[in-house]
This record gives sequence, C-alpha cells and structure tokens, in this order.
Amino acid sequence: MSNPKKGQSGAIRNQTQRTKYREHSVPLFLTSSFVFESAEQMEAMFNGTQCGDVYSRYANPNLTEFINKMCALEKAEAGFATASGMAAVWASMAAVLQQGDHIVANRAIFGSTHKILNELLPRFGITFSYVDFTNRDTIRAAIKSNTKMLLVESPSNPGLQLIDLEMVGQVSKKAGLILNVDNCFSTPVIQNPTDYGADLVTHSATKYIDGQGRALGGIVLGSQELIDQVTSFCRHTGPALSPFNAWLFSKSLETLELRVEKHCENALAVAEFLESHAQIEEVRYPFLPSHPQYDLAKKQMRFGGGIVSFVVAGGKAGAQRFLNKTEMCSLSSNLGDSRTILTHPATTTHSKLSPEERLAVGISDGLVRISVGLERVQDIIADLELGLTSH
Repeated sequence: MSNPKKGQSGAIRNQTQRTKYREHSVPLFLTSSFVFESAEQMEAMFNGTQCGDVYSRYANPNLTEFINKMCALEKAEAGFATASGMAAVWASMAAVLQQGDHIVANRAIFGSTHKILNELLPRFGITFSYVDFTNRDTIRAAIKSNTKMLLVESPSNPGLQLIDLEMVGQVSKKAGLILNVDNCFSTPVIQNPTDYGADLVTHSATKYIDGQGRALGGIVLGSQELIDQVTSFCRHTGPALSPFNAWLFSKSLETLELRVEKHCENALAVAEFLESHAQIEEVRYPFLPSHPQYDLAKKQMRFGGGIVSFVVAGGKAGAQRFLNKTEMCSLSSNLGDSRTILTHPATTTHSKLSPEERLAVGISDGLVRISVGLERVQDIIADLELGLTSH
C-alpha cells in the first residue's frame, strides 16, 4: 500500500491562499461577489476565458484552499465543496446520473442516503438495487445494461461493515462504472479509496474534517471529468459552502492526522473494554480480532477508526437506560467531535428505516454507536462503566 502522506505536507502548504500581505494564518474572504477592472475582464471571467473568482456560489479563495488541500489528501484531481455532507452525497449522484440509469448500492448505508435512493432518485427515473458487497459474484449479477454507478461506504454507518475496496474497484473498472465511495468514517488519514479505483469520494466535513462540532459542510472529490459535472450541477443548484466554514475546515486539516490517530487509539481501548463487559452482547470495531472482517481491516485501513458500535443487553430499554446513566459523554446524532458522543441509531439516524430494514443492516434496538473523543481514555471508560453499572 502506498503512503498517502509522503510529500503531502509541501503540497498542502503550497495551496495556502496568501495575499500580498504575506499573512501566516489564512484570511477570511467574506464576500458574496468580486469586482473587475473592466467590462472586458468581467466578460472574460464569467465566460471562463480568464481565470478568477466571480461569485462565491461558484468559488471563493477559502473554498479553493480547502478543496485543494482535500484533493492532495485524497489523491484526487478536483473537488467541489458543499454546504453539508448530504449535499455532497446528493451531488455525487444527481450530477452524473440521468433518467434511465441504475445504481448498485451496498445495503449498509447511512439513513439519509437510503432515503435518496428510495424516494428522491425514483422521481427522476433512476433506479437502484441493494446487494451484499462482500461477494464479488453478487455484485456482478446485480449489474444491468443501464447500471452506471456502484455506491458504497466503508466502514458503514453504524454497523461498521467493511467493503473490500480493491475487489469492488476491479469489478467497477471491468464493467466501466463509476465507483462512488463515502469515506467519512475513515478520512484520508485511514484510507484512500482512490488507491483502489474510486472515481468519486465524498465526505461530510461536519465530522472529522472539522473535528469540533462547529460547522456543517461536505465535499465531493474525484476525476476532473466527473467533478466538472458536479461543479456545473452545484453552481446552478446552489448548495455552496460558506467561506467561513471553508476557512474553519481548512484550518482543521492542519491537525487532522494528530486528531484521527488519537481518536483511533482511544476507540481501540474503549472497544476492548466493552468486549469484556458482561452487559454488552456484541462489539463491532474493525481492529478487534473478533470483527468478521478483521483481516480486511488490517489490509485496507491504517487505523481502526474512531467509531465503535455495541449492543447493550435489554434491547431499546436497556440501551436508553445506559445512555441516560452516563454523565460525561454527550447524547447527540453527530460524530467525529473532539468530545465523546453516544447515539442510538434505531431512534435517531436510522429511525426512518423500517424495523426489517434496520435489522437487515445489523441495527438492533440495543445497538449504540459511540464516537470516541479525545478526552483521557480512562475518563471515557469510567463514564461507560457508570452507564452499565447496575444495568
């Protein structure tokens, strides 16, 4: 596996949007539009015959810097930053698909992505099939003459199922399809889907990219050809990321590697604690030997990630009793924060799925997702122990 960070520090440094004042910390460009020296320059920039920013819905120096840094980290040719992670996921499909196209998707995907496939895309004549992406032959069998995209997230939210990206990349390339990978849980610190043939990579920058629960944002990255389509779609439909949020994300990238490695270190310790507790029926974490795809995780991922999923005894009542008894951990639907967050997927992030659909992707009523933060790990474990005491 190649080292994605080799030579990237200089590449990222060179993307800094400095002005003539040579500032060290990047300035904010809080403007909706830009002025021109002449009518001729205005015409040239609006028609693309001369480079330059014209309107912040199209581009802005803060967005450009954030995009360029993410391209360097994810080994992508181009990108477009959006107002939220789901705007990025939506754009990665709506911009490149058309009426009559078909998607083959892994069943284990985020709840809102599930809603896009089931309710929004059918309005435009775009169909989909859910299949088990752990089996090469099953994927091949699901591909039709009108299939245009394979859609996956790895690890999945919240069940932490892994996709063999190398295998899926081979299938996608042979069939001439677009491989679209949601890399939010891993971040480019843990894995680079483009190493395995991904054509599009999406992120909710709201999560680990920001890392402090401050701002909403997303990004689509990929080949220049596909991102040109995404850019055109987004410029005219308007899911633009604000310059301020882009500035926040760009600054956060300076600490991304340090933060993610600490998240992963803490998460492994938490997973090992939970696995030994009598009130926990199951623990899912890619770098635990008990994870059914442990070998794939060690091959494909540099670290195990900052998310642990576990099943508390007693079903929904047991899970909610546990959540209510914790004191330090936050109860929220977000993740990737510096603070530890507990979530009950069946009643929040995946509540719009039917009970049968949830069970099909491993979301039982007792399942809890923990986004392990950067606190002292002994304090995190003590709070979990408190929640499980006299359970």
